[in-house]
Amino acid sequence: MRKQRVWADLALLLVALIWGVSFVIQRIAAAEMQAYVFNGMRFLIGALAILPFAWMRARSRLGSGTTGGKTAGFIPKRYLPGVVLTGLLLASGSALQQVGLAYTTASNAGFITGLYVVLIPIFLTFGGRRRVPRLTIWMAAFLSALGLYFLSTGGHLQFNQGDLLVMLSAGFWACHVILIDWMVQRVEVMQLAAGQYIVCGLVSLCLGLYLEPGALKPVVSSWWLLAYMGIISVGVGYTLQAAGQRVAPPADTAIILSMEAVFAALGGWLFLGENLAPLQILGCGIILLGMLLAQSDVILGRRQAVLEAEG
Repeated sequence: MRKQRVWADLALLLVALIWGVSFVIQRIAAAEMQAYVFNGMRFLIGALAILPFAWMRARSRLGSGTTGGKTAGFIPKRYLPGVVLTGLLLASGSALQQVGLAYTTASNAGFITGLYVVLIPIFLTFGGRRRVPRLTIWMAAFLSALGLYFLSTGGHLQFNQGDLLVMLSAGFWACHVILIDWMVQRVEVMQLAAGQYIVCGLVSLCLGLYLEPGALKPVVSSWWLLAYMGIISVGVGYTLQAAGQRVAPPADTAIILSMEAVFAALGGWLFLGENLAPLQILGCGIILLGMLLAQSDVILGRRQAVLEAEG
């Protein structure tokens, strides 16, 4: 079990790297393609990339009669609403994030998105799944808000509209992680991944065709952006996320995926020439401190926290 958890944590770290670099690609795409069509295309490409593997996995498990405690079938009917909801959360978070990236930097977006690490335990509490958050959670929330202020305003009270949109998307990412954690215990990873991509892709593309006239024109010239985001970020990234969450407890997931923000900042600096002012760098550090503080009990190895995380 310990070895499986190590592999799950490594898979989640790879996800953080993939998604961190993805902010660079999304930043470029935001200048070339409309948000809804871009999201629709990349998630449908991701679905096509893994659908054959998901189908073969479903048939092999059904043929062998081993379902691992899960209901047989591609996606059991009783869990279809959950799959649809994961796809809708994915579509909402992706749309807010992609639109926001047209007005902010990859590094800002990466660190602000990372706020979902703090939101997860708070949402779990208000959803009735956890006790009232520890004092450290509220301290983490305060630090994250302070860091966001420095990062987004540079010390001047003026929030960028892109930062605000990405901050809203963090709420949807937190809900998505929580729901995925529940769903992967009931639906096979590949089937769940394919299902949520299809829902997200179709919803996003339909909205794009309705709200963004002429948005399909840049698709051919931007094929490499769609290929990376569809196959690597969506097909590999979200599938590894679901696989990792099947073994790793929510605390591990939150801590490791917080590295996405660091990789996003590095990617923005290396590939886009994005430089942060000293006060903004301080804001990044404060946000990262808040993320880690939110999971401090698990980081310090306290037994009760580990038991809660694994339960």
